[in-house]
Amino acid sequence: MTKQDAAARALASEHKNAPASGEVGQQKVTNLWVDALYRLTRNRAAVLGLVLIVLLVLMSTFAPQVAPMHYTAGDSTHNNSVPLWLAKLMPGNMETYAQINNLYVLGSDYLGRDLLSRVIYGTRVSLPVGFIGAITALLVGLVYGSLSGYYGGKVDNIMMRIVDIMYAFPTMLLIILMMAFFKSSFGGVAQPGSLAFEFNRINRIVDRFLGLDSGGMLFIFMGIGLTAWMGIARLARGQILSLKEKEFVLASRMLGARDGRIIWRHILPNIIGPILVSVTLAIPGYISTEVFLSFIGLGVDPPVPSWGSMISEGAKTLRSYPHHVLLPALFLAITMFAFNFLGDGLRDALDPRMRGTK
Repeated sequence: MTKQDAAARALASEHKNAPASGEVGQQKVTNLWVDALYRLTRNRAAVLGLVLIVLLVLMSTFAPQVAPMHYTAGDSTHNNSVPLWLAKLMPGNMETYAQINNLYVLGSDYLGRDLLSRVIYGTRVSLPVGFIGAITALLVGLVYGSLSGYYGGKVDNIMMRIVDIMYAFPTMLLIILMMAFFKSSFGGVAQPGSLAFEFNRINRIVDRFLGLDSGGMLFIFMGIGLTAWMGIARLARGQILSLKEKEFVLASRMLGARDGRIIWRHILPNIIGPILVSVTLAIPGYISTEVFLSFIGLGVDPPVPSWGSMISEGAKTLRSYPHHVLLPALFLAITMFAFNFLGDGLRDALDPRMRGTK
């Protein structure tokens, strides 16, 4: 066999075993979101956080079926009751507690209301606040920052100065002032046809949608939503400033694409990853804000349970009944950890530098 024949056979064998051109393209080209989802599922902490969030959402949705009692149900003769198994774990002698009753799984508060039921219904306050704050930050902040960064010049200067003015006030103090204003101006009984009457009507609709008898959730959404978007606006502006002079954007502009199409089709897909990570990591901050507002009495209206108001009430009897504080604090900590784990996992999954790693 000549050298030419051997070379020909080797070439034919390679051509036979080589994949088709379409298969090569499929092997080389990977979808960014599929790749990110794969890396996210490989992150055990992120998966654990996602599972906990799903369980909390299901608990909130099916609270009437999960909770042993309604959050307003109680018997004053069973106030401050402690289950027998819990009393054995608490310091001191069991006879020092006012009630030892196995009717309540985790005890009752000073009015005889079941603590476990109130903590479960408390998810209907904290989780919606976190999600509404995130949605507001994503929609308002992304649009505001995108317009500011893309058009630049005087538009950017004016829009960012507005953000700087709002940032000049301490965020928590600003929310406290707004909540005090909302509750004093629109709370209570109002005349039909007035602005306060319309606000109260919308407030009742929101509370009814969340499965609460009352609570004033609309005012909390407004207070947090008016300040939640500023950080996302700055982040979106910075991302767009680094992309709007790239070759693919200039090429689209030269081909006659409109500004809206350039922002929507070419720029936003390239900045949505960091935005989603920032929004997810900000959700614990929105929840902690609501908890703090309820702790100082500017959150939900009684008797609607909030983890913050439960901690505030339990702090008065912390030495005698520590479970009044520990139970809502435990749920709050689990929620915080879950969103932080998921946010860290999203940050690793959507980082382009991590692409291709396992």
